[in-house]
Parts: sequence; structure tokens; C-alpha cells
Amino acid sequence: MSKKYLIALVVAVMLGLVLVIWSKLKPVSTIDFSTDIKPILNKNCITCHGGVKKSGGFSLLFESEALADTESGGPAIIPGNASKSSFIQLLKEEDPELRMPYQKPKLSEEEIALLTKWVDEGAKWGKHWAYSLPEKVAVPKTNQRAGISSSTSDGFIQNDIDRFTFKTLENNDLTPSLPAEPNIIARRLALDLIGLPADNTLFEDFSTGKISYENMVDELLSRDSYGEKWASWWLDQARYADTKGYEKDMGRSMWEYRDWVIKALNKDMPYDQFTIEQLAGDLLPEPSVDQLIATAFHRNTMNNDEGGTDDEEFRVAAVIDRVNTTFEVFQSTTIGCVQCHSHTYDPFKHEEFYNLMAFFNNTRDEDTTEDEPNLKFYNEEQKAKVAKIHEWILKNENKEVADAYKNFLTYSEPVYHGHLAKNYTNGNLADTKWIALRNNGSCYMNDVYTQGADYIYLKLYSGIDATKVTIRKDNSEGEILAQFNTNKTQGRVVQKFPFKKTKEKLNLYIEAENNKISPTTPTSYISWIAFLPEIKANKNKEFYQIDETFMQLVNSHTPTLPIMVENLDHQKRTTQFFEKGSWLMKTDTVYPSTPQVLNDWKPEWPKNRLGFSQWLVSKENPLTARTLVNRIWHQLFGRGIVASLEDMGSQSDAPSHPELLDWLALRFMNEHQWSIKALVKEIVMSGTYRQRSVNSAALYNKDPENKLYARGPRTRLSAEQIRDQALAVSGLLSKKMYGPSVMPPQPEGIWQTVYNGGQWNESKGEDKYRRALYTYLKRTSPYPSLVTFDANSREVSTVRRTVTNTPLQALVTLNDPVYLEAAFNLAKHMAKAGNVDKSITTGYYKAVLREIEKEKLIALKQLYKSAFLEFEQQPETIREFIPFDAEATPNIAALTIVANAIMNLDEFLTKS
Repeated sequence: MSKKYLIALVVAVMLGLVLVIWSKLKPVSTIDFSTDIKPILNKNCITCHGGVKKSGGFSLLFESEALADTESGGPAIIPGNASKSSFIQLLKEEDPELRMPYQKPKLSEEEIALLTKWVDEGAKWGKHWAYSLPEKVAVPKTNQRAGISSSTSDGFIQNDIDRFTFKTLENNDLTPSLPAEPNIIARRLALDLIGLPADNTLFEDFSTGKISYENMVDELLSRDSYGEKWASWWLDQARYADTKGYEKDMGRSMWEYRDWVIKALNKDMPYDQFTIEQLAGDLLPEPSVDQLIATAFHRNTMNNDEGGTDDEEFRVAAVIDRVNTTFEVFQSTTIGCVQCHSHTYDPFKHEEFYNLMAFFNNTRDEDTTEDEPNLKFYNEEQKAKVAKIHEWILKNENKEVADAYKNFLTYSEPVYHGHLAKNYTNGNLADTKWIALRNNGSCYMNDVYTQGADYIYLKLYSGIDATKVTIRKDNSEGEILAQFNTNKTQGRVVQKFPFKKTKEKLNLYIEAENNKISPTTPTSYISWIAFLPEIKANKNKEFYQIDETFMQLVNSHTPTLPIMVENLDHQKRTTQFFEKGSWLMKTDTVYPSTPQVLNDWKPEWPKNRLGFSQWLVSKENPLTARTLVNRIWHQLFGRGIVASLEDMGSQSDAPSHPELLDWLALRFMNEHQWSIKALVKEIVMSGTYRQRSVNSAALYNKDPENKLYARGPRTRLSAEQIRDQALAVSGLLSKKMYGPSVMPPQPEGIWQTVYNGGQWNESKGEDKYRRALYTYLKRTSPYPSLVTFDANSREVSTVRRTVTNTPLQALVTLNDPVYLEAAFNLAKHMAKAGNVDKSITTGYYKAVLREIEKEKLIALKQLYKSAFLEFEQQPETIREFIPFDAEATPNIAALTIVANAIMNLDEFLTKS
């Protein structure tokens, strides 16, 4: 073999080896569908080829649709072959009538190249990051030393959160800020944890080293005011209000739910339990009163009392709201558009909305005037009677019968409401609420199951005596099932009458006869009818005593709360698909199921709200823990790790620290066992949270929104915090907790009520000074000073308030009677210091926990002098300015002006 041939052979072998090795070691494509491709499709293609429209039979929403045949007869995307894929070729067209996107600017060369490469590599789809959750996240290693340092950033790392943020800062050539001064961090921490400034004792103990920072955190977390602060955040999402909404906006009693939230947060109820009890507490085994109260979360939906409205329309509206709210609150998912079409950007199909709706469509509420079902709150004596009745029936019958009577005493269900009656003759549904039959009037109520009852119960009102009521089977010639007389009543009462026993479903024909009344006068107004299982025990003296007590309790007037109660089997509804989202265009029957893109359904879960809530808090659900962690982070830092709190879909903001978000979510579920307090503590113990909030031009230019957390949080306080802080520093704030909502002072003429003549009756005594959380919230006319600072009307769930900065806010804090009285009270405290300088210094320190700068002291002293001179020369203006104290002096009035100015300073209204 010649030398040349041998060399050529060796070279060929080596080249072959190189090619083989290269094929094994060549870099894998860096194209990621979620981060590289999906944003291009969402921005340029999806509006015509997605969930709303499928122009040309082509959709890019789901992989199966994208690779399917189009109206042209073949697929637009051929994986592995971009040159033959019309999807790519139409992007390159020069003719604007042929080029895609149609009648829009041509995609950039980089975007076309990226899409071409993606198709050539197989057009691999991908799952959006939020729809899967890793099993474990590694904590980054850093060179930073853990510890505490007040003069350098060396001690920045206090726990593992800081290792994530520090790594990001390093990657962006940034360093952490110094730790905040003790007075600043104490105020920040107290406002974040309890919504109030730190009290003197706690601050002194911390600033003098008597207690550590962690001791202060633990103390604040243990206070009842913690639950009050965080309840305000949750009630926004729960759309809690004291009225029903819509035009009439009548009052309703919901405060027991608000109090339940405060108590649940204070006792640190695990978040999975917190979720389950609110969505399905009534479906838990032997639910407690507290678990029933929790279900009012979804009775905060609006209720329309206006005459002439269709109760079914607004019942359906409430169910739709529950689906939307559940996914916004617990899943950071905007599911509302899926009512009408598949999601425009995310993989949620049109029919999946109605599968979800089927979970919520079987509750007893029907948009009735009295908000049924209502949980009744008995006094101790009445509770003992309820227990006695249950015990007696249990002894003489069985548990099923005993529970039926107990449930009826607890929340008066099941019933058949008057609006179910049809085909009236000489009668009508009065005010769309009550069966109103005139003399010889009749109506039908179909598909009624009596449970084999031997009595019928009616809730009615009548202003006349001797009306003969006959109930027949099927029609006017049918078998008589009941016949009885009704007489004049004292208001609405529940009465019982004998009824022929039957186990079948019936169509009832109801007729009324009273020849002594005018032809236009209704014989009565019937709210509902009900049936309870027969008690077959001997009808002896003991039975009649039990029966009498039962009727007394049924008719007792107690405080109530609207709650969720599931339909019994004989009242279950069929859920149907709504064509184009219209409740009037019902088509195919659908059944409960969850979206395919999220975690799987386990066979042991019941197909109802309880099973759904278990699916929601399953550790396999990729969104629940992430959502809660992100929103807690937002409460503490003023922005979420994902800034779009309400949306983690493909149109959401990308997470600033994705690994940190996942690590916190996994830790929240596993190590913290769903403890919100443990999560809050871990975040506020971090060096990231404890940094100074001071900005600089260089830092601002690089990170204007503080996404990287090179400094501490600096945000305007919430509406509730601003008011509560003013009352707290002035010494007026009441510590009273719980109970009905209160009506503190507000300007005249604000409350314009319709129909009901409701009045804003200003609360007296300490109720005037309770925390803003307890302020009565009328949806059509919320408390004005809170609305000015971005609180909302809570007609729908609010995940994130829109933060504004307007002149109206200054007008509120300068002129609102609450803030003026707070300033006056602070001024009286300031006056005790002696001279003007000390008075101003004392007031400033009490308000913001820091010493006053010389320039501010001079400015405030000048304000005092000019105000004092005016009040001294015109003493009659004191009474106009301070109408609540006839003894106010020019000195006190001038100090009130100063105190009012202090309460309008940026450092007072801001958490920094």
C-alpha cells in the first residue's frame, strides 16, 4: 500500500470519526416553544388563527389543531419541512394580499428565521412554564457570607431566598443595598404584618436590642391584628361586600364570613384547608357551623332584587362568576373568555368552561330575594332545642331522617321557590318573587319530589282569613293531595298542613278559593313550599312537643348568612353547553371535569365541588401554590415575582425569578405544610426584604421597577392602612374586633339609595374609630375616602388594585372629617411636649418613627406660626375648623394644621 493511499485512508477515517462525534456532541437546538415561538404566535397570528377565529380552518392554539388539515386540504405546518409548509411560505410572501399576517407588517427576518428553524426541527410544541411544576429546585451557590452587617452588603444573605436574588443581582452586575435602619424596618414590618405602625413598647424593645428582629416578627404574627390586615387582602379577592349589588343594591348580612376569614388567618389555617372549606365546606362530613360559614366565599356573588328580572338568568350569572373567580383567585388564570370561545392564547377549550361550570351548577341558591339558603345563628337556648330534636328523631327514626330535620332547622333546605310556578290562571308571580293567587286562581309546579312526606310546609304571608287552598295531582281534575285553609298572618310565617304520602315525582296543581275578597286581591303570597320525610314514630305527647318546638324554631327570627348548599339528588340540575356563551342557547349536556392541560383527576375524588377543591389543592396542581406565593410576595414587595398577578398564562409577564417562585411554591406545600404565616415569616426574614429602599440614578436607570430587588420595597400604603394609621398614631383607633359592619363619618349626600330608603347612620362611640376593614361597603356607593385611595366596589373579584396618584387623595387626607379629627387628637398629644419645636418633633416622630430633618422642622414651624396668627386674630374660625371641640385654643388649632400636614407627607403615606 502506497504512503499516499495510507495517509488518505487515515484522513478519511478521522473525518468520519469527527462527524460521528459531532453528531453526538453538537449543541442541541436552543429553541424553546414557550419562550421563543409562542410569543411570536400570540402577537402576530393567534387573533385570526386561535380560540376566537380559525381563518382558513387553521388554528395555532393547540398542537393537534396546528398540525391538522386546513380548508386547503392539507396541513399548514409539516414538521421537519419548512420549505413545504404554507405557514412558513406565506410569511415570506412579498405580495401583501398573500402574505401573513394579513394586512399587517411583515415579520422581521429574525422572527421568520426562528419559526423556520422551529418547523425544520420538527415543530415541537411545548408546555407553558406555568402548567407544570418541577419536583425539586436547587438553591444557587453564592460566595456571599450569611450574617448581619449594617455597614456593608456582606451580610445580605439571611436565608435561601437571598441566594436566588443575589445570583440574579450578580448576573446583572448589581449589588444589594445596605440593611434598613431599625426604625425603618420596624415600621415596614409592622405595616406589612398587621397593617398598623409598630407600637412604642415593641419598637423600644427592638431598637434597644431587648428582642431580636425574629422575635419582633413572631410577636407581630401572633397578634389578632395580623388577621385583620391580611383579611382585607383576601376580601378583595372574595368580592366581600355588605350589599347585593345591581340596581337596588339591598343590604345583606355577610359579616360572619368576614370574621371567619380573620379567625382562619389568625389561627394559621393551612391554605389547602382554607381553600377546601370556602369552596366546599358544606360537602365535608358532618360540616361544622364554621365550615358552613366559609362557603359564603361564593355567596358574595351579586343578587338582583329588581322586579321583572329573571331569577334563572342571574342564578346562571352567579355560577359563571364563581367559575371565573375560582380560577382568578386560585389559579391566576383568566378563564372568563372561555365562556364564549376557546381561550385566545392559552390551552383552555370552549367546552372545558362548561365542564368546570358543572361543578358549581348544583347549589341551592336561585337569586331569590331573601338570599336563600341562609345559615341560621341560634342562641344557646335554641341550640339546645335543635340538639334535642335531632336526638329525639335519631332515637325514634334513623340518621337520614334526623339529619333532614336538622338541616332544615340549620338552613331551611330543600325547598321549592315560588318562581318555579308556571301557567297561572287568575294569579301571577308577584314582583317575580311570590305565588299570588286571587279567588279561583291556580298555577302549576312541576317535578316536585315529596320524599314520602305526610305534611307540606309553606312560607307565606296573608292579609285575609278563610282562603281554601287545594293541591291536586297533575291538573284541576287530578287527585286531591292536600286541602286546607290559610288565614291572616303576622308577617311571613312557615305553616304545615297534612299531605297525601307518595314517593313519586309530581306535577302539582295549586288552586285558591275565597269568595269574600275583591277579584284583584291576592289570597296570599307564597315564598316557597317544602317537604320533609315522614316521622313514623307514635304520635304521642312527646312527639307533639317536639313538633311544636320544631315549628317555633323554623319561625324564629335569627341572624343569618347566605351559604352554599348542594342540591339533593332529586333536585340536581343538568348542565349544558352554551352556544356562544349565551345561557338562552343551551345545547349538549356536559359533565364535571377539569382542563386537560393541568393536573390529572384522581378517581377517588367525588365529581362535585369537594372533589374539585381537592384537585385544586393537590400538590400536582402547578398553579395553586405558585399563585398564593406570588400574591404574598406582591403584598410585601409591591410587585409579584410574576408582575401580572391575575394571569400566569402565555400572555403574562415572565417571572423575574422563576426558580425562586418554584422553590417557594414547593417549600410552601411541603416544608411549610401550606402555612401562610410560615411563608410570610420566611420572606420577611430574608435580607432581600430587609434592605434599604433608597434609590439612585444608576440603579433606577438599570432597574426602574425594582424587578431585581437590589433595594427594599417602597410602596404607597393601601386605602385601609392610610386610614388605620391615622387613627392609630392619633390614639383614636379602636381595638374592637368582629361583628356587624360600621358606618364611620363620611360627607353628607354620598349615599344615594334606590327604592329601599337606606340611610348612612353614623356609628357612635368607638365604632366610629374601628379599622377600615369593618366599614360598611355598599357596592353602588363605597366609602368615598377608601375609593379615592384605590379600594374597589367588590362587584367582582379584584386580585390587584390599580394604584393611582391623584390630587383628590390629598384633598381627602387634608379635609375628610376622619383625618381632621385624627390630626386634632395628635395635636393634643403634641401640645404636651411644651414648646413648638418639641411639639412638632414629637408629632413627626410619632407619625413616622424617625427624627425630623432640620429643613422640615423649619417649614412646619413656619406653618404653625402663620396658622396660629390667623386663629388668634380670627378665633371664630377655630370652631369652623374644629367643630367637635368648643374649647380648642389657637395653639391646638395651629398644631392641628401641622399634624394634618405631617399626615400628608410622603413618608407617612408610604411604606419605605
